[in-house]
Amino acid sequence: MEEVREGPALGGGMEEPASTQELPSPPSPAAPETPGLPAPEQPTEAYAQQLLLQEWAPPGGSLELPPRLTWKLLFPQRPLYRNLLRSPNPEGINVYEPAPPTGPTQQPLETLGNVRGWHIKTEKLQQGLSWTVKQQSVDLLAEGLWEELLDVKQPHITVMDWDVYEDSRLDVCVCELHVWLLAADRRTVIAQPHVPPPDLWERPPHPGHWVQVSHVFRQYGPGARFVLFLHKTKNRMERGVLLRTRVTNSSVSVQFRE
Repeated sequence: MEEVREGPALGGGMEEPASTQELPSPPSPAAPETPGLPAPEQPTEAYAQQLLLQEWAPPGGSLELPPRLTWKLLFPQRPLYRNLLRSPNPEGINVYEPAPPTGPTQQPLETLGNVRGWHIKTEKLQQGLSWTVKQQSVDLLAEGLWEELLDVKQPHITVMDWDVYEDSRLDVCVCELHVWLLAADRRTVIAQPHVPPPDLWERPPHPGHWVQVSHVFRQYGPGARFVLFLHKTKNRMERGVLLRTRVTNSSVSVQFRE
């Protein structure tokens, strides 16, 4: 990842996915949305265009839509400058609150918050260590973006995680973040990060603080249709107690400016 910033701040690292690395299996489809209240009244086409262009600030101040789209259709989804991940805080915590301790806990992850949209599994390691792996696939077209925008304009695609630096030092690396831009077949890799962040363990420790790990995809080329977001957090079973590294406020967003 290109950027690691301390917040109100420290956490783990992110490793570069090898070019020969097999992609994880696509997560199971998310449950359908629960019907809610009727959508609010939409503005006129001209007013929707004015509002969205002011909000998105595309280069040159204008943006051409394909014939099948209108500004009124785009207005409810607002696909730019919003988090495209479902349930970005699956552990029921956020960076605006003090970071919780890493353990001990026996509560299953699924009971801590809203995990809708996430595929969760555990990877066993040696010496009582394990990874909690959470992954989610974002369908860029289903979220309201369109082929011409992604292939020609290629707005920035920003991925971000907030990890908590834990003072128990479960291991040298306690977090990994892997992200791929995939083609329509969900297998062909269009782009993936190539620059790992600095080794956070070289910094002075700040136990219980949050750290941001992020990457911005730029000039990734045509064909991007999906974002596969996967992060791992390290666990250790110690004397029958599970110690777990925490992560929250994950996001995938598309924008013309950072």
